[in-house]
Amino acid sequence: MTAPNTAGPSATGPSATGPNAAGFHSEGPLFQNRQRVYPKAVTGRFRRLKWLALSVLLAIYYITPWLRWDRGPGAADQAVLADMYGRRLYFFWLEIWPQEIYFLTGVLVLAAIGLFMVTALAGRVWCGFACPQTVWTDLFMLVERWIEGDRAARMQRDRHPWTRTWITRKLAKHALWLLIALATGGAWIFYFYDAPTLVHDLTHGAAPVKTVFFLGLFTATTYLLAGWAREQVCTYMCPWPRFQSAMLDEHSMIVTYEKWRGHQPMPLRKGQSWDQRQAAGGGDCIDCHQCIQVCPTGIDIRDGQQMECIGCGLCIDACNHIMATIGRPGDLITLDSEFNSMARATVQPTRSRLLRPRTVIYALILVIIASAMTVALALRSSAELTILRDRAPLFVTQADGLIRDSYTVKLINKTARDQVFRLSLDGLPGARLILVGPDESEQTALSLAATADQVTTWHIRVRAPATGQPETPITFEASAGPIRLETRDMFAGPGHR
Repeated sequence: MTAPNTAGPSATGPSATGPNAAGFHSEGPLFQNRQRVYPKAVTGRFRRLKWLALSVLLAIYYITPWLRWDRGPGAADQAVLADMYGRRLYFFWLEIWPQEIYFLTGVLVLAAIGLFMVTALAGRVWCGFACPQTVWTDLFMLVERWIEGDRAARMQRDRHPWTRTWITRKLAKHALWLLIALATGGAWIFYFYDAPTLVHDLTHGAAPVKTVFFLGLFTATTYLLAGWAREQVCTYMCPWPRFQSAMLDEHSMIVTYEKWRGHQPMPLRKGQSWDQRQAAGGGDCIDCHQCIQVCPTGIDIRDGQQMECIGCGLCIDACNHIMATIGRPGDLITLDSEFNSMARATVQPTRSRLLRPRTVIYALILVIIASAMTVALALRSSAELTILRDRAPLFVTQADGLIRDSYTVKLINKTARDQVFRLSLDGLPGARLILVGPDESEQTALSLAATADQVTTWHIRVRAPATGQPETPITFEASAGPIRLETRDMFAGPGHR
């Protein structure tokens, strides 16, 4: 249970009662010091699920940068890599180019809609089990308990003057925190820099300065957020609690206190029967505060749904343990919908509705976006053709009366081997193509050698008789074996506008 705030009105702002200078009545201080939360260790079903989620997610995070994927000679062999220098995003067999960033956008949209749908179905399950802040905070608190002890021991040590043992334990804890933060920051850098190469460069003092800077930055933020800020991040820094309530309805599965069973919380006196408790207005809740003591954000779930609740379910484990100890049915605090809780209170049948308008809409959006991305990946070409007409000058009228336009040709060869493309022009009778270079000659088609896994650029000129139009639509076609590319542009010339 959190310690009460001891700061007086003069230290925290306006008085708790009475009108302030503007004439408005205030029910509490405008500013309040942080109330330190000492979460207590707990065992149970939800705690096991959290340990499982933590183990799996951390394993994925730390191991993934070391996975290899053979992409041929000269290509990056890290399975998952955001290559900022090569301007590539590698994900196993996929290679995303800057021109295909819409795939990354689609993944982010899918993740957002998926989060909305999961929240509508199961409340803040993401916050309680999979959010990076939750995962690393759990890991840091595990280290804290190993070194400093559980809740009561930590509170007792923090209340007493510093001793050599206290200082030694604190230093050991923060040293381990910094090591975990360093491993976390380093693992994140590995996603942008080949992992074995970065380790070699760091150990030999050859890493770039900006890489070392970001390694220090991510280490510091992990240490501060997971070690010091903790629940403050969820309560004050994260925007999700502010609007997640819009995703919930009465059928969403959330952590719920069965108030109809708890009635008036009161301690269980020795020798008191349940009939006597009920006659005194009491219920199953014996006011032990275990649900508060295990809560990582320090709230009382008996007060109903609150913004600070991350839906981790640890209060359920704590309460079920107490109910088993005193011989009462479990799930006084449970994971259920508000509809079912109200139905049980009035002895009515309960039901869970997974198919609701909002969940159906979310599911349809997910299917549509996922299908569109799948089709786009299936139809994805191994090459791209881009042609830009030069604007200065728009055209040149030559001595023989022919019109000459200049263009910049870019061919993206996404394959692992060099390709020779045949570039031709359609829609402009009598047109000839000229490849700008030392040996210029007019041809009906040009042979362009595109380097493997590169963007190759050429400058060409197009000569053709005047069409009498200021702009004539034309089509450039490039082919190499089964690859067929085309793009449309305009041929500028003299004419009436």
